[in-house]
Amino acid sequence: MVYNPRMIELGRHNRLRIVKRADIGIFLDGGEFGEILLPRKYVQDSMQVGDDVEVFLYNDSEDRVIATTLTPRVQVGECAYLKVVATGKFGAFLDWGLPKDLLVPFSEQQKPMQKGYSYTVYVFVDEETQRIAASTRLEQHLSVDVSGFKPRQPVDLLIYGKSDLGFKAVINGTHLGQLFEGETFQHLHFGEQVKGYIRQVRADGKIDLMLQLPSELTRDNLGAAILDHLRQNEGISTLTDKSPPDDIYQAFGVSKASYKKALGQLYRQRTIMIEKHQITLL
Repeated sequence: MVYNPRMIELGRHNRLRIVKRADIGIFLDGGEFGEILLPRKYVQDSMQVGDDVEVFLYNDSEDRVIATTLTPRVQVGECAYLKVVATGKFGAFLDWGLPKDLLVPFSEQQKPMQKGYSYTVYVFVDEETQRIAASTRLEQHLSVDVSGFKPRQPVDLLIYGKSDLGFKAVINGTHLGQLFEGETFQHLHFGEQVKGYIRQVRADGKIDLMLQLPSELTRDNLGAAILDHLRQNEGISTLTDKSPPDDIYQAFGVSKASYKKALGQLYRQRTIMIEKHQITLL
């Protein structure tokens, strides 16, 4: 990263230049923020005036901008699943891996947050106070511009909620989407990060998701995996179209519906025989 004091961002990692040393630590060129202290406990002997160092900038207990070499669990502009370690008159406080806990003001809580519970939050800089804060009101902070998405596009998902339709997920840390109950062939948990795909972008701007591609190519690949599994087990498998979804997912990482379709294709090709309690390689 090239040093540029004009591009310094609060709540994110920055590369700053050391301008002087002191008993309490070293001071960094913080551009518009002025000189920023990196406390002595984070200073290494090799750090010299004129060197550039990688630091994370946040507000200390007196709301001053301060630096650390620690890496928090989340940066400004990102979502994360964090635990509430305390509640108080200003809101809830989250453990994000830094000495000062991360505040979720009452106004940014979708519902009252409780100590000991974990929530998916979005981290931002409050424009009025210039302090780092978090919010569970994801819809108010994440993008609604869906022009960059297309069907079958691979995405990273963070499971954050449940609805009558299935699970709700944060897409690539920037958008919200819906996984339908019939598509969640594995046990999902709040805060879990999984790979997925865009099923469709609806006319109303909502995004439907899926955990695997329902393409013929995927089915062919699965068919090949089933045949390999049979060859490695003397031509016999007890994983049939009646087996529990969890057993199928553990073996092949796919839904029961996809597995049944692949078995059907192999059966029509006369490569396997399907019986009540087993399938056999022909």
